[in-house]
Amino acid sequence: MRNSFLFTSESVSEGHPDKVADQISDSIVDLFLSKDPEARIACETLTTTQLVVLAGEIRCKGVFENDEWAPGALDEIEATVRKTVKDIGYEQDGFHWESFRFENNLHAQSAHIAQGVDESGDKDEGAGDQGIMFGYASDETPDLMPATLDYSHKILERMAADRKTGTAPFLEPDTKSQVTLRYANERPVEATAIVVSTQHAPGYYFHNGEGDEAKYTELRKYVLGVIADVLPAELLTANTVYHINPTGRFEIGGPDGDAGVTGRKIIVDTYGGASPHGGGAFSGKDPTKVDRSAAYVTRYLAKNIVAAGLARRCTIQLSYAIGVAEPLSIYVDLHGTGTVDEGKIEAVIPQLVRLTPKGIRTHLGLNKPIYKQTAAYGHFGRTSEGDSFPWERTDLVDKLKAALAN
Repeated sequence: MRNSFLFTSESVSEGHPDKVADQISDSIVDLFLSKDPEARIACETLTTTQLVVLAGEIRCKGVFENDEWAPGALDEIEATVRKTVKDIGYEQDGFHWESFRFENNLHAQSAHIAQGVDESGDKDEGAGDQGIMFGYASDETPDLMPATLDYSHKILERMAADRKTGTAPFLEPDTKSQVTLRYANERPVEATAIVVSTQHAPGYYFHNGEGDEAKYTELRKYVLGVIADVLPAELLTANTVYHINPTGRFEIGGPDGDAGVTGRKIIVDTYGGASPHGGGAFSGKDPTKVDRSAAYVTRYLAKNIVAAGLARRCTIQLSYAIGVAEPLSIYVDLHGTGTVDEGKIEAVIPQLVRLTPKGIRTHLGLNKPIYKQTAAYGHFGRTSEGDSFPWERTDLVDKLKAALAN
């Protein structure tokens, strides 16, 4: 255990071009699952100046069957995409929800993939692809998330809320944050650097003597106030360095400033670099894809282990082969903070949750349109209410303790 070190995580807002793409892809997942809970979706999105392109493979009763679109389905897809962009807040000359050019290149799922995934006869539903998935939890925040990422997300969530209510009308949708904390004995003790780069209304910059200093001062004061509200006061010290729009002017942003593609913010989506990542993105995929569902169940298991007081930190890995239902391996690492043997936990986990794709979907109730809300500000560390973020529940705590006591 290192006595002292610096660690950094970043987040990006819902208006970041890659996050625009993620939210569009997941709005399509939600649309299809609302029509058919057994729909198969792999939807990728590209965004750039005044253009949104969808591509991927689908199967959905009542929407797309036998290589044909149901009446009105194409219009509903386009309306869903435009509403998603409108909700984010893009009404700019370079990217406007009402006027961007739209292309839909979704087509039928490969029959060769389907034959390995679908249930048939005595064959259980197989994994939608091979791969490794990781889940993680840490007791350094109440959400059992890495503090650096938790604070980075919360800064941007607050700024987006203020932009939409008119509290901060000078903000535009595209924003990034980054938080560096100094740790002592694996505990965060001080924020050494905080970066916020936000797209802004014309004139709200001052750099190298250019721009409107009074407007920039207003923006900077607002951002510093958000940071002070989000981070615990004891972490903000005289040594904390703030970088607020360090490049200067940031008026051109979003897809007009940089192309966005689904699945390019996988570290932002998960644990901010505090945990390994298997490499698979989440957004745009229905829950038969273990890239998504197995990553959710490993978070669920890791969080319950930490919530049960069995460890202060926990990493879990699962692995799968395409078309094969059961995982090939289960690995638990408590990072030297555990009160029980990792091997014992590995043996107990399959008794509590069946880790096949269907078992995970059934246990967590994943065949529902709950995914658009995951596509900005992280898939983990969120409040579980109703059907939302079921992998954040801690309903396994007592069962874990009981199973491990035997």
